[in-house]
Amino acid sequence: MNYRSLFATLVSGLMLVGCAHNRSTTMKPVSGAEADRLASEQSRFEKSKEPPMTADTHFAAGQLAESQGAFAQAIEQYKEALKLNPKHLQALYRTGIVYAQVKQYPEAIETWKKYVKATHESAFGYSNLGFCHELAGQPEDAERAYQRGIEKDSANAPCRINYGLMLARRDRMNEAERQLQAALSPAEVHYNLASVFESKGRKEQARQEYQKAIQLDPKFQDAQARLDALN
Repeated sequence: MNYRSLFATLVSGLMLVGCAHNRSTTMKPVSGAEADRLASEQSRFEKSKEPPMTADTHFAAGQLAESQGAFAQAIEQYKEALKLNPKHLQALYRTGIVYAQVKQYPEAIETWKKYVKATHESAFGYSNLGFCHELAGQPEDAERAYQRGIEKDSANAPCRINYGLMLARRDRMNEAERQLQAALSPAEVHYNLASVFESKGRKEQARQEYQKAIQLDPKFQDAQARLDALN
């Protein structure tokens, strides 16, 4: 936004209100010295510059646009932030998220590759890269990304869980269970397997897994609710 133009518009509006307020007021002439002073102030005002936009400023504008559902504008603001600072991690992160949300998977994948590089191959970056590969219908690339993330940090829960869920969706149940067990409680493992079965329309297998989750954790309310809905 051009703040200078906005300020000029507001001043113009106030002047119009002032004239309407008292039509009989006699305007007094301005002295030469006063005119020179006003002209000097106006000159300084016109020559003043708006503060430069920083990477953080563009990132904040992107966050605002994203919160309003204006994803195209958000991406543009994040791009501007990255022009000024190519390693702005927050801008890279949100760009990858938004690209995935609007299903621009090639752009999302490229962004997550940049994020992985900028974070010195963080497992979190590999987890999101893998998930975007999976969304793009590239399971082999997804698996490589997840495995690379686990190599970097064997305790990284997002990598383990995303990888496990992908394996379950591909009916590699034994492998899926091993990955999920590395990050979740036994009840949570069965709950997640049940969710995959349910999403694939395999209700009886989903029911069995929800029951196992409840047996292991009788207070597992989400599992009970999902089981009740199936029954």
